[in-house]
Amino acid sequence: QVQLVESGGGLVQAGGSLRLSCAVSGRTFSRGIMGWFRQAPGKEREFVAAISWSGGSTYYADSVKGRFTISRDNAKNTVYLQMNSLKPEDTAVYYCAADSVYYREISYYTSPVPYDYWGQGTQVTVSS
Repeated sequence: QVQLVESGGGLVQAGGSLRLSCAVSGRTFSRGIMGWFRQAPGKEREFVAAISWSGGSTYYADSVKGRFTISRDNAKNTVYLQMNSLKPEDTAVYYCAADSVYYREISYYTSPVPYDYWGQGTQVTVSS
Protein backbone atom coordinates (compact mmCIF):
# COMPACT_ATOMS: atom_id res chain seq x y z
CA GLN A 1 0.00 0.00 0.00
CA VAL A 2 1.44 3.33 -1.06
CA GLN A 3 1.51 6.05 1.56
CA LEU A 4 2.63 9.65 1.35
CA VAL A 5 2.97 11.32 4.74
CA GLU A 6 3.64 15.05 5.02
CA SER A 7 5.13 16.71 8.06
CA GLY A 8 6.74 19.98 9.05
CA GLY A 9 3.80 22.34 8.85
CA GLY A 10 3.02 24.85 11.56
CA LEU A 11 2.57 28.48 12.49
CA VAL A 12 5.26 30.96 11.49
CA GLN A 13 5.54 34.72 11.25
CA ALA A 14 5.82 36.46 7.91
CA GLY A 15 9.39 36.34 6.69
CA GLY A 16 10.07 33.09 8.47
CA SER A 17 10.88 29.64 7.13
CA LEU A 18 9.54 26.10 7.28
CA ARG A 19 10.65 22.83 5.74
CA LEU A 20 8.01 20.34 4.74
CA SER A 21 8.78 16.66 4.29
CA CYS A 22 6.91 14.00 2.36
CA ALA A 23 7.89 10.45 3.22
CA VAL A 24 6.91 7.84 0.64
CA SER A 25 6.39 4.20 1.58
CA GLY A 26 5.01 1.14 -0.14
CA ARG A 27 6.91 1.58 -3.41
CA THR A 28 9.57 3.67 -5.07
CA PHE A 29 8.93 6.18 -7.81
CA SER A 30 12.33 6.01 -9.46
CA ARG A 31 10.84 6.90 -12.85
CA GLY A 32 8.21 9.20 -11.51
CA ILE A 33 7.67 12.73 -10.36
CA MET A 34 6.67 14.31 -7.06
CA GLY A 35 4.71 17.48 -6.63
CA TRP A 36 3.66 19.86 -3.89
CA PHE A 37 0.26 21.52 -4.05
CA ARG A 38 -1.58 23.76 -1.62
CA GLN A 39 -5.16 24.67 -0.94
CA ALA A 40 -6.37 27.68 0.99
CA PRO A 41 -9.92 27.89 2.40
CA GLY A 42 -12.43 28.61 -0.33
CA LYS A 43 -9.84 28.26 -3.08
CA GLU A 44 -8.91 25.57 -5.55
CA ARG A 45 -5.88 23.39 -5.07
CA GLU A 46 -2.90 25.03 -6.73
CA PHE A 47 0.47 23.84 -7.88
CA VAL A 48 3.54 24.84 -5.90
CA ALA A 49 6.53 22.82 -7.13
CA ALA A 50 7.53 19.52 -8.75
CA ILE A 51 10.65 17.40 -9.00
CA SER A 52 11.54 14.28 -10.96
CA TRP A 53 13.03 11.42 -8.96
CA SER A 54 15.64 10.42 -11.51
CA GLY A 55 17.18 13.59 -12.85
CA GLY A 56 16.08 16.10 -10.30
CA SER A 57 14.38 18.39 -12.81
CA THR A 58 12.38 21.01 -10.96
CA TYR A 59 9.55 23.38 -11.72
CA TYR A 60 7.97 26.11 -9.60
CA ALA A 61 4.88 28.23 -9.57
CA ASP A 62 5.71 31.87 -10.23
CA SER A 63 4.31 32.82 -6.83
CA VAL A 64 6.98 30.82 -4.99
CA LYS A 65 9.93 31.02 -7.37
CA GLY A 66 13.02 32.27 -5.57
CA ARG A 67 11.51 31.60 -2.13
CA PHE A 68 10.76 27.86 -2.14
CA THR A 69 13.08 24.99 -3.02
CA ILE A 70 12.00 21.42 -3.74
CA SER A 71 14.48 18.59 -3.29
CA ARG A 72 14.52 14.85 -2.88
CA ASP A 73 16.53 12.22 -1.04
CA ASN A 74 16.31 9.04 -3.05
CA ALA A 75 17.86 6.94 -0.28
CA LYS A 76 15.22 8.07 2.20
CA ASN A 77 12.40 8.09 -0.37
CA THR A 78 11.54 11.56 0.86
CA VAL A 79 10.79 14.85 -0.85
CA TYR A 80 11.25 18.22 0.83
CA LEU A 81 9.90 21.70 0.34
CA GLN A 82 12.05 24.41 1.89
CA MET A 83 9.96 27.55 2.25
CA ASN A 84 11.69 30.83 2.98
CA SER A 85 10.46 34.42 3.16
CA LEU A 86 6.98 33.17 3.90
CA LYS A 87 4.03 35.47 3.32
CA PRO A 88 0.50 35.40 4.78
CA GLU A 89 -0.78 34.41 1.34
CA ASP A 90 1.22 31.19 1.61
CA THR A 91 -1.20 30.03 4.30
CA ALA A 92 -2.81 26.80 3.14
CA VAL A 93 -2.89 23.06 3.57
CA TYR A 94 0.08 21.66 1.69
CA TYR A 95 -0.16 18.29 -0.05
CA CYS A 96 2.46 16.15 -1.67
CA ALA A 97 1.57 13.98 -4.63
CA ALA A 98 3.25 11.27 -6.68
CA ASP A 99 2.95 10.15 -10.26
CA SER A 100 4.60 6.82 -11.03
CA VAL A 101 5.81 7.71 -14.52
CA TYR A 102 7.34 10.99 -15.64
CA TYR A 103 7.00 10.99 -19.39
CA ARG A 104 5.92 14.46 -20.42
CA GLU A 105 7.37 17.93 -20.10
CA ILE A 106 7.51 18.90 -16.47
CA SER A 107 5.07 21.78 -16.92
CA TYR A 108 2.37 19.14 -17.54
CA TYR A 109 2.66 18.20 -13.89
CA THR A 110 1.42 21.56 -12.65
CA SER A 111 -2.06 20.08 -12.84
CA PRO A 112 -3.22 17.70 -10.10
CA VAL A 113 -4.71 15.37 -12.75
CA PRO A 114 -1.62 13.24 -13.54
CA TYR A 115 -0.86 12.36 -9.92
CA ASP A 116 -1.83 8.91 -8.71
CA TYR A 117 -1.17 9.26 -4.99
CA TRP A 118 -1.73 12.02 -2.45
CA GLY A 119 -0.82 12.67 1.14
CA GLN A 120 -3.22 13.82 3.82
CA GLY A 121 -1.85 17.35 3.94
CA THR A 122 -0.11 19.53 6.49
CA GLN A 123 -1.27 22.96 7.61
CA VAL A 124 0.97 25.98 7.09
CA THR A 125 -0.14 29.23 8.68
CA VAL A 126 1.79 32.45 8.18
CA SER A 127 0.88 35.33 10.47
CA SER A 128 1.39 38.95 9.49
